[in-house]
Amino acid sequence: MYELGIVKRHITRADKTAVEKLGRFGVATIHEAMGRVGLMKTYMRPVYKGARLCGTAVTVLLQPGDNWMMHVAAEQIQAGDVVVAACTTDNFDGFFGDLLATSFQARGALGLVIDGGVRDVDELEKMGFPVFSRAINAKGTIKATLGSVNIDVICAGARVLPGDVVIADVDGVVVVPAARAQAVADAAEKRESFEGEKREQFAAGVLGLDMYKMREPLEKAGLRYID
Repeated sequence: MYELGIVKRHITRADKTAVEKLGRFGVATIHEAMGRVGLMKTYMRPVYKGARLCGTAVTVLLQPGDNWMMHVAAEQIQAGDVVVAACTTDNFDGFFGDLLATSFQARGALGLVIDGGVRDVDELEKMGFPVFSRAINAKGTIKATLGSVNIDVICAGARVLPGDVVIADVDGVVVVPAARAQAVADAAEKRESFEGEKREQFAAGVLGLDMYKMREPLEKAGLRYID
């Protein structure tokens, strides 16, 4: 059950070196390297083409139709953070726009991931402030109900702790626990290297059937070729 009405001022962020390294890889590579876990639901999409981000999470719990806690969260942002906003129930209202983005950016935020709606998309793109959201919605919000900042949240199906690493690109959003950041970064680097070798072989005309030694198990499974 969520704690309401609290702001945790001191959080342990993932190691900066590990975060920087994770930022070199795509979401799909990191997801695979981490054991195929950590993905948010597929409805989380970039609000403009080319948006991508990687940073440490400042988490926000919102109440439906109320963005009060986004303003509270702004004070807790440090350079290199990504704000991750969940809601106590499904809600598509426009919690965030260019004014809040200006505030977040001034504090050093690298972007926003929100399981809700945002607006002012053209301005966000001009600002170069990446946002991944559930919806784009011009409908505004009120400021009346307490949520919380820097507590554990479930955002689009993924558990996010303050200080975890959040990476997002056109393929989706993935969350790497702070304690695993370096290990996952190293595994992603290794996987990327292997994929480079495979790409070269595919480009040379080698078939996956042979590269992955699929012919024998396919035959055992009963696959037949008919001329």
